[in-house]
Amino acid sequence: MTPEAAVGTLRALHAGRAGGAPLIVPGPWDAASARVFEEAGFPTLATPSAGIAASLGYEDGATPAEEMFAAVARIVRAVSVPVTADLEDGYGLPPKELVERALETGASGVNLEDSDRSNGLKDPREQADRLAEVRAESGPLLFVNARVDTYVRGVDDVADAIERARLYAAAGADCVYPIMAPAAHLPLLRAEIDGPVNALALPDGPSFAELGRLGATRITFGHGLLLRTLKGVAGLAGELAAELP
Repeated sequence: MTPEAAVGTLRALHAGRAGGAPLIVPGPWDAASARVFEEAGFPTLATPSAGIAASLGYEDGATPAEEMFAAVARIVRAVSVPVTADLEDGYGLPPKELVERALETGASGVNLEDSDRSNGLKDPREQADRLAEVRAESGPLLFVNARVDTYVRGVDDVADAIERARLYAAAGADCVYPIMAPAAHLPLLRAEIDGPVNALALPDGPSFAELGRLGATRITFGHGLLLRTLKGVAGLAGELAAELP
């Protein structure tokens, strides 16, 4: 699949989704997990930066940019479906370089956060300007998922999340991602935002269908699927340890 065809497929997967039928997008942390998700029939994947960090032995947010780009490239090479790359806040790279390096991995999209671990939430207008530069540099070749970090940063204000999301959509983002938004806020977010809305699936949260009915266009998992997998590995390790002399 050409890059143009891959990103076209990705955009088409988000278009016209009926309530209750959101796009489910697993998050592979390496090439092997990516192949498993593709073989199960998922039409697109989205790398989680925290999951890749854990798989490489780093704390969340501490993965060097070089290693993150290399990990994304390995995942993209392993599958034939479009892959969105979680590139955190862009690693301080100028938009032109960020886009060039994202495209070099073969990714069809990027997930970009509006906060960083040292300074917290970014000014939303400055972030919108940065997203507009990313869109201008990438043209149609990258699907841009703009993460809104208000809730994850402890700001439980739906009006703030809506303001940021609107700015990012107007700047050219294809989808907005108010991560950790309470389920009760999703209907208002959906009503007030022009474009697809990404929701985070939680183990004890609403079902996929319910998240869709509430307003989610797309559902991702962060590093949640890796954590579930590691529980299985821990069980296996316990079985093996029981046989130790």
